Amino acid sequence: MNTTLQTLLSHRSIRKFSERKISDEIIEQLVNSARFASCSNHLQCISIIRVTDPELREALKVCASNQEYVKTAAEFWVFCIDFNKHKQICPDAQLDYSEVLLIGAVDAGIMAQNTLVAAESLGLGGVYIGSLRNEIEKVGELLALPKHTVPLFGLCLGYPDQDPPLKPRLPQDLMFFENKYRPLDASKLADYNAQVADYYQVRSQMDMDWSRSVEKTLAKPVRPHVLGYLQKQGFAKK
Repeated sequence: MNTTLQTLLSHRSIRKFSERKISDEIIEQLVNSARFASCSNHLQCISIIRVTDPELREALKVCASNQEYVKTAAEFWVFCIDFNKHKQICPDAQLDYSEVLLIGAVDAGIMAQNTLVAAESLGLGGVYIGSLRNEIEKVGELLALPKHTVPLFGLCLGYPDQDPPLKPRLPQDLMFFENKYRPLDASKLADYNAQVADYYQVRSQMDMDWSRSVEKTLAKPVRPHVLGYLQKQGFAKK
């Protein structure tokens, strides 16, 4: 197995970091890894905000459910959909279509994953912070984001100070199909739930499996305030 595959298949979210700083040389390498990610129609509609101000970090930590590593990680970057520059280039740009928002979300994910894989290949670790969207409008204000931009998620980066186990992923039979969609196999799902339950017991003595985790997340409104903010920023009106 080559080193790229080893890096990809060894991914774990890191939430505890050492105090070691990341060198300017590595920061540049990570930014370039992000810059050269695939993007739709060469639109390059993602901007990254590197947050170095301690007070701003603290404010963003509060927005992100007070997750301490937002403040303590060596680096904290916020990935933003950014069509503001495009609107300046093309005042007639029709940015209010849902497809435009999808383009931005997809490209942000690709860019961020490039960044994290590059970071992990250099001995760093990281964790994505989607909980910024709990207070998405406040985050936009803190980062002085103009219209036609959206803060999607953060990324903590640093040198790991923990060695968590790998979290079990869905088996291929439940997510990789040929030619047509395959209905959920209850038996295979039960086996996977058992694996995840064992993982949570080892990691945190938590009584949880994958199905219950899904229910915990989705059996209630999921950030219903986000749509209003997206529309305020000029997106998802059509």
